[in-house]
Amino acid sequence: MKSLLAVICLLTGATLLPAETTPPKSVITIKPDGPATIATPTPPAAPVKATVKAKPEAKKVVEEPKIPGVTIARANGTFLGLEVVGANFKLSFYDAKKKPAAVDVTRATARWPNPRSVTGPNRAVLNPSGNALVGNKPVLPPLNFTVNITLLQGEGEEGKVVENFNVPFHS
Repeated sequence: MKSLLAVICLLTGATLLPAETTPPKSVITIKPDGPATIATPTPPAAPVKATVKAKPEAKKVVEEPKIPGVTIARANGTFLGLEVVGANFKLSFYDAKKKPAAVDVTRATARWPNPRSVTGPNRAVLNPSGNALVGNKPVLPPLNFTVNITLLQGEGEEGKVVENFNVPFHS
């Protein structure tokens, strides 16, 4: 039984082996009514390279800058960014394209609820520091409340309220 299996394997291998060899270089064709001709096969055609047309460049989607913290839209088309940095409020100013801008008010005040005391809400004055207004009183967690921001223009008794915002703050 093993020898029969060996013979079958040899025959199968011998029949497959010539199929894997290269074709002959020339072929002799004999026609019954004419002379024999020798035809040489033409070399295989070179692979055709597909020309790929360059795709027009896709328009780059410009992501608008992200304002850190809570974004506040102003009436004049500019923006404010309110965040807590170093346990104090920081109010940053941005232009219409959401790029940092100079502070255009003298100072601001912030008022938010105080759940730990019966004396009333917390209050802080935000004074200029670079391109932002920074608070002078720490903001304690939990940071989930509504803060009232008032922007002031002018010094001392001559200071006038420019804008007022009620901002739902969460971090």
